Amino acid sequence: MNSAFERAIAAFEPAQWPLAVGFSGGADSTALLAACAARWPGQVVAFHVHHGLQAAADGFERHCRSVCERLGVPLVVHRVDARHAPGESPEDAARRARYAAFAEMAHADGARAAIRSVALGHHADDQVETLLLALSRGAGLPGLAAMPALAQRSGLDIYRPLLAVPGAEIREWLAGRDLRWIEDPTNDDARYTRNRIRSVLLPALEQAFPQFRATFARSVGHAAQAQQLLGELAAQDLESVGSPPRIAALQALSRARQANLLRHWLMRSHGCAPSAAQLDQLLDQVRACTTRGHRIHLKVAAGFVERRGDLLHWYNAAPSPKTSL
Repeated sequence: MNSAFERAIAAFEPAQWPLAVGFSGGADSTALLAACAARWPGQVVAFHVHHGLQAAADGFERHCRSVCERLGVPLVVHRVDARHAPGESPEDAARRARYAAFAEMAHADGARAAIRSVALGHHADDQVETLLLALSRGAGLPGLAAMPALAQRSGLDIYRPLLAVPGAEIREWLAGRDLRWIEDPTNDDARYTRNRIRSVLLPALEQAFPQFRATFARSVGHAAQAQQLLGELAAQDLESVGSPPRIAALQALSRARQANLLRHWLMRSHGCAPSAAQLDQLLDQVRACTTRGHRIHLKVAAGFVERRGDLLHWYNAAPSPKTSL
């Protein structure tokens, strides 16, 4: 057991069974599915999301069925409409549709034991791409923390056991096992930022900094740890300030802690995140709120934050006709 891929599989221990593997038919998910099926025979099922975004999608499904038959793994297929809305990122739309499909597949078959664990084939190169995308967008710590090895989403434990494994090593492992995989033709489409990172930046980084995957992974880990600490501080502050936040109590905190608390409150209570500009405007209004007649009504994410009496509230529906200040 010498390869990084084999070490990663040996270290992977899902907490709940059975285990579903997100299976696109590509190299990474094929290797993950084959390794998990060999290690835990009879306890693994494959989840395939049919995005319907390209003519080859039906062929992807047929390929996945063939591989699963060979491995002796049940296959569950879910068709989604992953088309993006105007102004929306196609990648973001497809990702949301994919995770929603995982949740539906996990609970779709009443005769099968409910699935709580899903493993995905994201690897070290994917993690680097995610970090570079976050840096290009000026992301904060949540973005710089990139993809976690374990996350909870829609009642599922989402595992990424291959985040320390370079993509090339996964393909090397597959090549010695006579397992075919499919190449998504969109992987060569330069319109997608991830593809440009993969084809241009990663080779340059490999040449300039051969250990960049490991060093970037350490930075991701530091960001994740720092974000965890900020989350714990925000939870403590929110407990004392209240939810919804009391303006006077909020003003007693430093501007940095106000920002941390407001981000935490908006995400925890309303599932939304303000842009940097929106948060700066909100902090300015909180600082200026020194009289009973001071009005706060600001666009934040898909809704609005407004002052109601001594409190801040967020809503995404039409406000009441008359609100006392």
